[in-house]
Amino acid sequence: GFKSLALSESRCSVARWWRNWLSVAEMPEVPLSKGPDERGGFKGVDPHATGRPAYHPAVLLKIYLYGYLNRVQSSRRLEREAQRNVELMWLTERLAPDFKTIADFRKHNGKAIRATCRDFVVLCRRLGLFTQAIVAIDGSKFKAVNNRDRNFTFAKMKRRAEEIEKSIERYLRQLDSADQGDPAVTEAQTAQLKEKIAALTEEVQQLQAIETQRTQAPDQQISLTDPDSRSMTTRGTGVVGYNVQTAVDNQYHLIIAHEVTNVGSDRSQLSRMATQARDASGIKDLNVVADRGYFKGEEILACHKAGITTYLPKPKTSPSQAKGMFPREAFLFIPESNEYRCPAGERLIWRFKSVEKGQTLHCYWSSACPTCTMKGQCTTGKHRRIKRWEHEDMLEAVQSRLDQKPEMMRLRRQTVERPFGTLKAWMGSTHFLTKSLQNVSTEMSLHVLAYNMKRVMKILGTKGLIQAMRA
Repeated sequence: GFKSLALSESRCSVARWWRNWLSVAEMPEVPLSKGPDERGGFKGVDPHATGRPAYHPAVLLKIYLYGYLNRVQSSRRLEREAQRNVELMWLTERLAPDFKTIADFRKHNGKAIRATCRDFVVLCRRLGLFTQAIVAIDGSKFKAVNNRDRNFTFAKMKRRAEEIEKSIERYLRQLDSADQGDPAVTEAQTAQLKEKIAALTEEVQQLQAIETQRTQAPDQQISLTDPDSRSMTTRGTGVVGYNVQTAVDNQYHLIIAHEVTNVGSDRSQLSRMATQARDASGIKDLNVVADRGYFKGEEILACHKAGITTYLPKPKTSPSQAKGMFPREAFLFIPESNEYRCPAGERLIWRFKSVEKGQTLHCYWSSACPTCTMKGQCTTGKHRRIKRWEHEDMLEAVQSRLDQKPEMMRLRRQTVERPFGTLKAWMGSTHFLTKSLQNVSTEMSLHVLAYNMKRVMKILGTKGLIQAMRA
């Protein structure tokens, strides 16, 4: 006969830790109502008089934590695991919710799940895992449920309309040949051509309806499957999805703060992520390192006012340098006399002040430009004008810090790229399984929580984490 199935001592200790996870941690009070919970706690269910008792949120959260730690994120797969996986049966005490109950828990308790992820970061801070005051910030594009063919932008609509127009013209020419008695075009082919033209005409009508919705969208873009997903540029062919921002600790590579956004650019994310990382880690004098995609004067100024030291390079997007002329960096600013010195040794003195896009700019140029022998290497206009932001000295200080510590950029790659690679490997090729920005944020919080838990178990061990939680 078959031998009896028994858990080994190590498996028993892990399963026992799972069962004690939420009994040790501070569990928010569970309100028995279907309405939203303003405190961010888990919502219970108000059962009917003849119905079965509702599952406790602790049971469903244990199932999700076990699933995300073991790369099982689908509610249907979690349903099967709860029925056949001995570890999960031990953890849930033989309770096996159906997939709809499991999926609805993640859908309706997003705020509480995100709070649980933040609570674990607080636990890591109490354990003294954030001793180094260096945090790396970066963003990565994650695929959404929405297919690329179900996302429409102005460029895609224009390109598809041109393709349809060319196809219809080609089919009409073939029909004209058939009308003129061309023996190469049979009657069956003529009928097929008419069906293709009718299908394309119907597609044009559908595109016209989609175009009306697209023009009404704030960003002139629309996604049909997941309305919150957006088309974003990547190094490859682009992706329809979300931009996930993370702030990662330099010492243990723990994700201190994260946020999901559907804005493809990183330029407006620096100060918000840096502030979240400072509040979560409890480090007042925080050093933040990011890549050149985050370089924006207003964001760096906000970090400076908050007492956060930033390290990031300036983008090399000088139009003059692209034309083979002197870049802006070739002009030396002299603060004592409030003027610039050009490569030819001439003085660019202050002329006037203006406001552009909310920024106060000071303009400088030299009267010697028209007769300068190096004018062809400098500008095509009458004068080479240099515009300086009123807080330009702060940006120069950022560049000076980076010049003194060039190893910070290598440190950034070693710190923040690893969690993204790990998370995408766990998620697989489909990446996110849920729709809408709110549900995707909840799903990402579960991934981050699972990642941080694995890291802490690697650092302290399973028993060490249990003792810390009980303490």
